[in-house]
Amino acid sequence: MPRDSFVHLHLHTEYSLLDGAIRIKELMKKAAEFKMPAVAMTDHGNLYGAIEFYQEAQRAGVKPIVGCEAYIAPRSHKDRPNSMRESAYHFTLLARDETGYHNLIKLISTAHLDGFHYRPRIDKELLAQHSAGLIGLSGCLASEVNSAIQANKIDSAKQSAAEYRDILGTENFFMEMHDHGMEEQRQCNCVLPKIAKDLGVGLVAANDVHFLRRSDHDAHDVMLCIGTGKMVQDENRMRYKPELYFKSAEEMREIFRDFPEAIANTLKIAEGCNLEIELGKSKYPEYPVPEGISREAYLRDLCAKGLLERYGDRAKSDPQLQQRLDYELGVLEKTGFISYILIV
Repeated sequence: MPRDSFVHLHLHTEYSLLDGAIRIKELMKKAAEFKMPAVAMTDHGNLYGAIEFYQEAQRAGVKPIVGCEAYIAPRSHKDRPNSMRESAYHFTLLARDETGYHNLIKLISTAHLDGFHYRPRIDKELLAQHSAGLIGLSGCLASEVNSAIQANKIDSAKQSAAEYRDILGTENFFMEMHDHGMEEQRQCNCVLPKIAKDLGVGLVAANDVHFLRRSDHDAHDVMLCIGTGKMVQDENRMRYKPELYFKSAEEMREIFRDFPEAIANTLKIAEGCNLEIELGKSKYPEYPVPEGISREAYLRDLCAKGLLERYGDRAKSDPQLQQRLDYELGVLEKTGFISYILIV
C-alpha cells in the first residue's frame, strides 16, 4: 500500500441507524477518488451492511475491512443497568480474516440474543472466547479507556487497555486517537501515547466518520434529532462536530502530523486484514448429534425407528420399505441435506 496514504478504520454507514449518513456506493466512489487502498465499516452493534459493503468495495477496487463498533458491558452482558449511559462502552472491532469474521458474527448475534439492554452488548469474557482473527481499537470518547481518562483515572484506563491487550494480543490491539478539535479528545490524546508505550501496543488514527462530506453535517444533524427525539433548536441535545466527515489522506496526515506512527498503523492494519467471503454458495448449519455417531448414522437410526413405528412388523418383512428408505437416505447424503433434514 502507498506509504503516503491513509485508511479509515472507524466509519459508520447508513446501517448505523439514525446515526450514520453514508450510503455504501457513495462511500466507495469517494474512497476510490481519494485513492485510498482500503476502508472499514464499523456500524453500531450490527453487521447489517456487511455483504453489501464487501461487494461494493470489490466492485470499486477498494479492499473491504468488515468491522463493528461493539458495545462492551462493564461487567456481564446479561446485567441490566438502570440507564443507557451505564449499559455499555464503545469498542472498535475489525475482522482480520474469515475466522475473525465468523467470531464477529458470533459476538454480534450473542449481543442481540442474550445481551440486549438498551443496546446489543457483549462483555470481555465473551470477547476472549471469540477473539481469534480480530483486531481491536480502544475506541472513541465513549470507550472504557477514554471514559477513565476523562475522569482522571489514568491507572484505571491503563488497566482496561491492558485487559484488551491480553485478550486480543499485543499485535492486535491499538490505542485509537481522534481529533475533532474537542478538549476531551486532546485530554485523551495526551495520555494514550504513554499508555501505548507502557503496554507495548501501537497507536492508530481514526476520524469516527459519520457522513461523507463536511457539507452533509446539517442533514446529519437533522437525522440525529430524529433518532434522539429532539428538535434542532433544542440546546440540551446530542450534537456532532462538522469534522466527522470522510477526510482525505492529506487532511488526516496534517491533523496527526505529530503522530506519524498512528497514520502508518492504519496501513499496517489494512494490510493485515484479508477477509474473503464466499458468496453464491448455500451454507447449511450442522445439526449437533450425540458424540461418537455421524449425522448420517443418526438420521438413519431415527428413520429406522420411525419406519418401525409406522409399519410395525411389516418394516422388517417387506424389503421394499427398507429399499425405499435406503434410496431416499442415499439421495440426502449425496446432496448434503442431512443436517437440513435433521433441523426441520
